[in-house]
Amino acid sequence: MQNRYLYQQIRQDLEEKMVFVSGPRQVGKTTLAKTILSDPSSYLNWDIPLHREAILKRHLPNTELWCFDEIHKYSSWRDYLKGLYDEFHTTHKVLVTGSARLDLWRKSGDSLQGRYHHLRLHPLSIKELGIETQADFLDLLNLGGFPEPYFSGSEIASKRWSTEYRSLLVNHEAASLESISDLGKLELLSIRLPELVGSPLSINSLREDLQLTHKTVARWIGILENIYMLFRLSPFGSPLIRAVKKEQKHYHFDWTLVQSRSFRFENMVACHLLKWCHFQRDVLGEHIELRYFRDTDKREVDFCILKDQKPVQFIECKWSDSETSPHLKYLQNKFPPAQFIQLSAVGKNEFRTQQGILHTPALKFLSTLC
Repeated sequence: MQNRYLYQQIRQDLEEKMVFVSGPRQVGKTTLAKTILSDPSSYLNWDIPLHREAILKRHLPNTELWCFDEIHKYSSWRDYLKGLYDEFHTTHKVLVTGSARLDLWRKSGDSLQGRYHHLRLHPLSIKELGIETQADFLDLLNLGGFPEPYFSGSEIASKRWSTEYRSLLVNHEAASLESISDLGKLELLSIRLPELVGSPLSINSLREDLQLTHKTVARWIGILENIYMLFRLSPFGSPLIRAVKKEQKHYHFDWTLVQSRSFRFENMVACHLLKWCHFQRDVLGEHIELRYFRDTDKREVDFCILKDQKPVQFIECKWSDSETSPHLKYLQNKFPPAQFIQLSAVGKNEFRTQQGILHTPALKFLSTLC
């Protein structure tokens, strides 16, 4: 396999500032970082005691590039990196990787402001893998986009990896960043959530199922989002439409957790779209957002892409060739400049309706993303 899609951008950005690369655990951040390092000794992992001691004592390798992995687990990591950058930015480059959302610390008054570029690494996708056949498309759907299970080529290996991965995130990643009162119930929540993909997420329903407070469930879901187990989409609202304001949908970076084939497909599309949106934002500086549409009359479209806060694409997912979604037709009357697309996982038809709504196989459409 060729270098990951962010390889050249990281090398380019390192010439200007520090580079932060975040993304799900085991998505390939460390492997990517090591392909950029010319000297293996440049790599320092906070989780390795010997490396941690070297970081704290500032006994850093005599190399031009320093790579710090998981350093966000150090409570003073921002001040530490600021000190390094301010002292050595003319002679050394700094690459930081982490499996928590490093962008959480981007805020007004942040001591690191203006000193780094932030890039988000996503699981493998159709374009990145060069997938051209329907069989390979279905393999990606069934194996997931994380390198280890995907390249195993085995659904059994993928299922084993997925189970172990979920436990690792709950018992290691979440516990290392936050104080969790009941890890057992947090793991139950992580098992329950994939069953709810595709529908607006009800905190109240989960609260009743798990016998927890609303505040606790909401906080725990936020933690799972912060460690890249899942991501949430907010509904798109407009003065033209009575949109539902607060209900969010969620999806998993490991889409194989979703058992229903149609909702797994929807989840995989969500991951591809988010990857593209993050690339547009992180690399090109575009103001791009991924949302979904739903109003109080129960009209819903799976995805809506906003550019500069205006809708430019509405995308509906279907497992097979189907009649045009009436909700796409409805929204086309409200937002005529936008593109309207209906994807099919296994359908073969490709055409445009008289109203201009595009029906296309998902393989063809997703291969145009990143």
